[in-house]
Amino acid sequence: MLLNRLWIGLFFTALLVGVGKLLFLGDTLIIKEMVDALFENAETAFKIALFLTGALCLWMGFMEIGEKGGAIHHLSKLVAPLFQKIFPEVPKDHPAVGAMMMNFSANMLGLDNAATPLGLKAMGELQKINPKKDTASNAQIMFLVLNTSGLTIIPVSILAYRSTAGSSSPSDVFLPILFTTFFSSLAGLIAVAIKQKINLFNKVVIAYIGSMTVLILGLLYWLHRNPDKVEIVSNVGGNLLLFSIIIIFLFLGIRKKINVYEVFIDGAKGGFDVAIKIVPYLVAILVAVGVFRASGAMEMLFDGIIYGLHLIGVMHTEFIEALPVAFIKPFSGAAARGLMLETFTTHGVDSFVAKMAATFQGSTDTTFYILAVYFGSVGIKKTRYAAGAGLFADFIGILAAILISYLFYA
Repeated sequence: MLLNRLWIGLFFTALLVGVGKLLFLGDTLIIKEMVDALFENAETAFKIALFLTGALCLWMGFMEIGEKGGAIHHLSKLVAPLFQKIFPEVPKDHPAVGAMMMNFSANMLGLDNAATPLGLKAMGELQKINPKKDTASNAQIMFLVLNTSGLTIIPVSILAYRSTAGSSSPSDVFLPILFTTFFSSLAGLIAVAIKQKINLFNKVVIAYIGSMTVLILGLLYWLHRNPDKVEIVSNVGGNLLLFSIIIIFLFLGIRKKINVYEVFIDGAKGGFDVAIKIVPYLVAILVAVGVFRASGAMEMLFDGIIYGLHLIGVMHTEFIEALPVAFIKPFSGAAARGLMLETFTTHGVDSFVAKMAATFQGSTDTTFYILAVYFGSVGIKKTRYAAGAGLFADFIGILAAILISYLFYA
């Protein structure tokens, strides 16, 4: 299992680097810093889970209203032709379809806090039809990889961070992130489809994906012609759409004459149960990353990358200073966000490096975090090729982010 090997590798690599610093450089504080990182990241993991508890209860409550009111059923029918092709194991009109669509929608709007609870709901629904409860099904792997590739149309949170940091034009990263996540998601879809022998040249798949491509390119063209509208679309459009979904769920619940308050409470109770389950998985992944970083192994890794690039004649290595954001993002969104904000402070929020860091932050999702949390929430232990496919999508996203950043920012 790739995740198991990676987890062990992070600890032993950190140990080797830490002992080397102690013996050869006389760094007597290094072991203490590594141990401190263990406890600090364990505390951080619990805080994240504690924050997620409220978000989980909120969104799983509204999802329950949507399901009882019929909204999920209508949404499922809308995307059923496409989902039947790329999720052939999922029965038609199954609740998982609507839950997955809601999760993808939240990701596209850059609403991280909404996407995670919806994703956990979808994973739970997929687990109900999983014949091997300890092993990831094809449908769960496809869903997770598309989730981790993180197609983002409106990166609300990143634009907000850039605005807070004093950017003169927070929306500069809007188009690069959209392009980058589109290529990443497409790569993830193709990788899993090849592994699962899914025919992507089916006319239904081409029609849906082609329509999405036209929609994205149309939005890009309109915003390119109307740059003054970018910030309005980003800050108002996404959140307005999200709140509208909540109102629609409530309206449908009222029309069905259900007690929406009681239904919300029943759904919210499930959110608390899920939050409790994911704490150990969060602790596991965050402490490993924290120790690896505290030992100095991550810094050595990036120094090695710079040296290797210089050896093969790549002299334009400005992107290396933003690369830590891309490398840490698959492990921890919070850690990557911290590195991005640190880049804003060090280089200036409107610098080339800072814009590239923001693009890396928005280019993919937290692959190992999602692997740990989503699979952990339903007791999946054998993840099969999910990590490999997710990392492939991440790799394509990183490459696309570098090329697109030079095109837009240089």
